[in-house]
Amino acid sequence: MIDTSLATQFLGEVIGTAILIILGAGVVAGVSLKKSKAENGGWVVVTLAWGLGVTMGVYVSGYMSMAHLNPAVTIGMALAGAFPWNYVLPYIVAQFIGAFIGATLVWLHYYPHWKKTEDKPTKLGVFATAPAIRHFTSNFFGEALGTFMLVFGLLSLGANSFSDGLNPLVVGALIVAIGMSLGGTTGYAINPARDLGPRIAHFVWPISGKGGSDWGYSWVPVIGPIMGGALGALGYNAIINGELGMWFWVFAVLFVLILILTMQLDKKKDLA
Repeated sequence: MIDTSLATQFLGEVIGTAILIILGAGVVAGVSLKKSKAENGGWVVVTLAWGLGVTMGVYVSGYMSMAHLNPAVTIGMALAGAFPWNYVLPYIVAQFIGAFIGATLVWLHYYPHWKKTEDKPTKLGVFATAPAIRHFTSNFFGEALGTFMLVFGLLSLGANSFSDGLNPLVVGALIVAIGMSLGGTTGYAINPARDLGPRIAHFVWPISGKGGSDWGYSWVPVIGPIMGGALGALGYNAIINGELGMWFWVFAVLFVLILILTMQLDKKKDLA
C-alpha cells in the first residue's frame, strides 16, 4: 500500500482516471466524428491509444495512489488481500468522478464536431461501449473474460521485477493486447467507471444531436467487469497461491446465475 494520505490517493485516482478517459475517449472521438483529421483511423489506433492512455494515467497518479483507475481492479485487489477494504469506496467514487470529468473535457474539446456528425450511436460510442452484436450472454461473458485477463495479468505482473518506471508501460501493453484480441465484440470497457461515468456525461450534457444513452445495455460493462475482476483476483490466489476460499465459490456461483439470466434475456429478445 502506498504511503500517502487517503485524500492524496483520492485525488490521484480522480486525475489518473480523467487522463485515461481524455486520451481513450479522445481517440474514439478523433477516429469517429466527422471533420476530424483522425477520422477513420481504425481499430489499431484506438487500441494503441487506450493502452497509452492507461499508461499515462498510471504514470501521473502512481506516486499519489495505487493507480487502479478502475473499480473492477480495486474490488479485485481487495478480494485478493492486496488492498484494504476501507479504501475501496473512496477509490471507486474518485474513479467515477475522474471518468465524468474526462468525458466532459472530451465533449468540450470536440465541440463543433458533434453537430457535424449525424449518427447518434457514433456520438454515444465516444462516451460508452456498445456491442457489435447485441447478445447479452456473450457480451457479459466477453466483458468478464477481458477483465479477468486484466486483473489476473496485473497480479502476475506485480509478482515480477521491473526496472523503476517500467511497470506502467507493461500495464499499457496488457490493455493493448486485451483490446486487440478480445475487444472487437463489445468495445472492451473492462472498467465500470470508464463506461458508466462517460455514459452519465452523455446523458447530462447538451451534446448536439445526441440520441439516447442506451441504459438497457449499461449494466453489462459494469457487472461484467466486476465479476471478471473478482474471479481474476480470486482465481490468481487459487492457482498461484493455493488459496481457494469461500469468496471464489460465491463469485463463481454468481457468475453462472448471471449467465443464466442473460440467456433468458436473449431468449425474450429473440421472441420479440
